Amino acid sequence: MEIPAINLKAIVLAHWLLTIWACSITWLPTSYVLGNVSALAVGVWAIAQRDSIDAVLMFLIGLAVTILTDIVHFGLYYAEVESHYERNLDLFRFCGGMAILSLLLKPVSCVFVYQMYRERGGEYNVNFGFPRITRNRDAYQSIDHQDQSGSSASSYNQAEGGKPGPSSY
Repeated sequence: MEIPAINLKAIVLAHWLLTIWACSITWLPTSYVLGNVSALAVGVWAIAQRDSIDAVLMFLIGLAVTILTDIVHFGLYYAEVESHYERNLDLFRFCGGMAILSLLLKPVSCVFVYQMYRERGGEYNVNFGFPRITRNRDAYQSIDHQDQSGSSASSYNQAEGGKPGPSSY
């Protein structure tokens, strides 16, 4: 089953709108807003540079990180803040619902962004530039077999009798 193509602009717009609605009242800390808006800014960068693999990869990583931070923010702040908004409980529930909906849509968005990463030429194995040790020795040249283009005496510039010959400069 092939994943349908979703426009990157639609993903960024949907998460931007849900973030704006989630922050209509100040029940979440500033770190929630900064994390989500910075991930969306990288998404705008990915829209602006259509052929950039790095922009899409950074947007994918940003979405994945905000999934974790959103869970932490909701776990720390939801129950505590709910009691403070007794008069505006409906507004608080709307904002909380939009934040939770954004969190639920982020893994789906990650799948679509990963598909865009692959379409732009990204590889399955993501390489962060760290050196790694492999057992593949195909690129190594064996030192057992030396080049036999000339005799050993001429290659060392030795004359007959074991004395070194004149050196060529």
